[in-house]
Amino acid sequence: MYKIKYKKLSKTAIIPKQQNLHDAGMDIFSDEELEIPSGKTALISTGLAMELPLDTEAQVRPRSGLALKHCVTVLNTPGTIDAGYRGEIKVILINHGDKAFKVKKGMRIAQLVIKPIYKVDVIEVADLNPSQRGQGGFGSTGQ
Repeated sequence: MYKIKYKKLSKTAIIPKQQNLHDAGMDIFSDEELEIPSGKTALISTGLAMELPLDTEAQVRPRSGLALKHCVTVLNTPGTIDAGYRGEIKVILINHGDKAFKVKKGMRIAQLVIKPIYKVDVIEVADLNPSQRGQGGFGSTGQ
């Protein structure tokens, strides 16, 4: 099991946690109050910094309830937090709804999923091995 270290940057910050035993993600919470107008984005503070194990990343993902009920989602999903980053965790939310959305302090705004990172060697070659799909993309399956 990986150990994730968190540091509170404010007294009101809330450490992320899984709501259920087998959840993939840990909810992360707002450490500020603000309003996101319809069609606009906001950078939301969590009041936390963290230390990830080497060869992992934290993916910042939307919460399905915010998306369904309020049309609010994470703009750059999934956002990546690299293992070497030690600054404050912040979340870019976008309001796709038709009215302003109020972010409250302590509100669950996104979730973090910790994933392994594979180290790879990048090599240049003259040709790639053929595959069944080939160069087909962007709707090439007809669906």
